Amino acid sequence: MPRKPTLSPSKITTYLACPVKYKWTYVDDRGKWYLKSKSYFSFGTSLHRVLQRFHDTGDQGVTSTNEAVAALEESWIDAGYASQEEMNQALAEGKEIIETYVDQVEKAPVTAQTVMVEKMLRHDLGPFVLIGRLDRVDQYDDGTLEVIDYKSGRAGVTDEEVEADLAMGVYQILVGSKHPDQAVKATIIALRSGEKGTASLSAAQIEELRSDLVAIGQEILDRDYEGLEPKPKALCHSCDFLPLCSKSPDFELS
Repeated sequence: MPRKPTLSPSKITTYLACPVKYKWTYVDDRGKWYLKSKSYFSFGTSLHRVLQRFHDTGDQGVTSTNEAVAALEESWIDAGYASQEEMNQALAEGKEIIETYVDQVEKAPVTAQTVMVEKMLRHDLGPFVLIGRLDRVDQYDDGTLEVIDYKSGRAGVTDEEVEADLAMGVYQILVGSKHPDQAVKATIIALRSGEKGTASLSAAQIEELRSDLVAIGQEILDRDYEGLEPKPKALCHSCDFLPLCSKSPDFELS
């Protein structure tokens, strides 16, 4: 029996932004030759690796500010930067972010225990399996589970933004499906400022999101990508796949 297809928040978000971009990213192999390294991906991944080690209770190599900064230097990803100067500036900014973050965590009172770091969860939604990689999950004394997502490119975040965030909703579904008897909430940490936003979807909101995910997932799986024609969008100007879409005779970007 063939394995069910998988859909993640990244895949769904890409499709909602542009079905043609989804095609070149996940369906048609020709797209991989046009993908370019992005400095912001490298920056975010570098920070995530350090924070994973810092919060992993089984990793004793990164437990202080100095060790965290050293870990950032060791695991730094330099792909996608336009120049050495740009990369050096990003590394300096990354060090400052890590120093501030670790200092704040060390000074804050311990109110919860980290139970997951960089954990991939799966949940069968019928036509497909919903998947998501969680940065971190903390558990409080009352059993509440908090999904924590780091955002390296954001300067701020609000509770309302977390509530409306597709990925954070998906993460609540994934964690809730594994721990149905425990309350689940979601938090985004804007690493550049240290600001946090937190939200918890109600049971009714979870069911509505689950239904929407099944509907959009079915559309993604059933779409005729072979006959899909590109249409100009605002995001085209910065899209790696513009050369591919430009080959379509009816595609004209203003």
